[in-house]
Amino acid sequence: MDHLACFTPKDLNTSSASAPDLAAYRWRLLAQGDSWFSTATAKLDAHANLLQEMYFKQPTCAVNCAGSGEALSHMVDLESAPDFVRLLSAADAPVWDGVLLSVGGNDLISAAQTPAHTPDGADVPLHLRLLRRQTEWGPPSAGVARYFSEPGWATYSEYLRTNVRHLLTLRDQGPSSGKPVFMHCYAVPMPRPAGAEANANSELGASGPWLYPALKACALPSADWAAVSRLMVFHLALLLKSMAADKEQFPGLHVFDSTAVPLAPATAGTSGSSGDWHNEIHLNHSGCLKIARAWSESIERVLSGEVLVVPGGKRRS
Repeated sequence: MDHLACFTPKDLNTSSASAPDLAAYRWRLLAQGDSWFSTATAKLDAHANLLQEMYFKQPTCAVNCAGSGEALSHMVDLESAPDFVRLLSAADAPVWDGVLLSVGGNDLISAAQTPAHTPDGADVPLHLRLLRRQTEWGPPSAGVARYFSEPGWATYSEYLRTNVRHLLTLRDQGPSSGKPVFMHCYAVPMPRPAGAEANANSELGASGPWLYPALKACALPSADWAAVSRLMVFHLALLLKSMAADKEQFPGLHVFDSTAVPLAPATAGTSGSSGDWHNEIHLNHSGCLKIARAWSESIERVLSGEVLVVPGGKRRS
């Protein structure tokens, strides 16, 4: 088993003597994503980067376009990631065996952070936010779903579907047309006052925490915070898996259900690394290791063309 060898777009532009030889690797991947793929020094020092912990049976490399500064903050920012767009869709781009993506999570957090009122006091409609203010809560019989804006989720779902379709269109414009695109479903964080290092996550507008103040602002009972977080992440996982199952609209999309990987949850109320979590929404070394190893196996099965047997006896590649 070999660690995933990670390079940057800058590495490809160095002199021929020092540029990596991509041909030396069995599988060559292009990566883009949010802070889970970030190469910020604090993330690498803490081994809190998902790519850093991926292992493959055959030599595999990835050119990671997420960068060390502001990683991709929203799906709509793809066009402002020129290295990724060029390496994916330009006529002279390399042929990649697959594309690794960590996207959608920051958009989900941003949607949860959307307040019920604008700074001037105007109402923000439910279709533009994920959480309901106290006067909008549904009946207690609905459980934690009473706090959740289904109209807002419909808006988010269409947004994510539209942007993933756009990304697949970019893939099919270049030499890697039809190659598999791999996404994960994140994991369920514990809302707590655990922010990031200074400037480590400025793509979300602050160094955190992220969910903790949003849930407090909506006056959600603290006893329900963990369940609300689970509800939102499971909604995202179901959405991504439904997209991968729709081979007509999302050809070549493969989604790994990382929510099914057992993780040690963070302890409520803690402010530092806890369980498998580096801070409120980012995994630490042990968390990254658990998800990355399982995701690596899933990716390599697809790259190797293995046929999987799914419940009901159906076979798929």
